[in-house]
Amino acid sequence: MDHEGIEREVRLVLERQAEAWNAGDLPAFVSDYLDAPRLRFVSGGSALYGADDLLARYQQNYPDRAAMGTLRFSDLDVRVLSPDFAFVFGRYNLTRENDAPTGLFTLLVERTAEGWRVSHDHTSAAE
Repeated sequence: MDHEGIEREVRLVLERQAEAWNAGDLPAFVSDYLDAPRLRFVSGGSALYGADDLLARYQQNYPDRAAMGTLRFSDLDVRVLSPDFAFVFGRYNLTRENDAPTGLFTLLVERTAEGWRVSHDHTSAAE
């Protein structure tokens, strides 16, 4: 597959994640992450590993639809590193009743037998 095709597939992962988030489906949102202990999620000065811990973190921090708000990704820059890896930079934007949190993220996305999965996520909230 060429770079444009890979970029298109990786962008579809992010679209699918936003749709799952906006439907209030955290398990579906996390299903686009690698289901392996080497999955690393870094945010707020700490790191966690594995999809189960990531899902638990999201469920704790976003216990209901009001806390989740509506997710939109912007400023996406997908860089294909090889036929099996891509690097993504972007901004997340949440719209909630009383606030609108935003921040930046970088992702390492890799091709697996199940499709493209996020294997490393470094997310920071804007101050």
